[in-house]
Amino acid sequence: MTTTYTFDVFSSLDGFGAAGGDWTGYWGKQGPELLARRLSLYDEQQRMVFGANTYRLFAEMLAASDENSDVRDPWVEKMRNAPATVVSHALEEPLDWPDARVERGDAADVVAHLKQNSEIPLRSHGSLSMNRALMAVGLVDRVQVTVFPVITGRTGLDPIFRGAEDFDLELLDRRTLDGNIQELTYRPTPHMAR
Repeated sequence: MTTTYTFDVFSSLDGFGAAGGDWTGYWGKQGPELLARRLSLYDEQQRMVFGANTYRLFAEMLAASDENSDVRDPWVEKMRNAPATVVSHALEEPLDWPDARVERGDAADVVAHLKQNSEIPLRSHGSLSMNRALMAVGLVDRVQVTVFPVITGRTGLDPIFRGAEDFDLELLDRRTLDGNIQELTYRPTPHMAR
């Protein structure tokens, strides 16, 4: 049995996963529908998959935050309490994450093994370079992009698909949240030249 792997990412309209300057989390655009939707995505049991850099970023942000920070939104706490696999050659256990384990090796080999053996779906939030590599070898079943209504041309950080292969996308689901945030879920297939 092969389980589903979802690459879940937040994006500005111009394709950046984050921004510098005075932008805050969610680019300051979150509302109750977005937060409720994010929380509902973690109602079903699933295994999180992170690259080492994204794991470190999440762990540092959570350690530096307090109870009132948007870093500790209820969906983030549910994500943090889901079982997790961190693909890393350098990190050592125990991790500062309730149910996380380190898997060594190539991310494609680790995820292929998880897809074959996991009884629950797999989800990765962020981990851009790892997920671009997984897409290139056909291991990503769904790309879920939450597009925030901002353009961060001057301050944008982390271009989500820079260096990715070419893909055709089949739209599986779309939602508008809080009137102006778009959640788009696609099935990627490698683009074949004609």
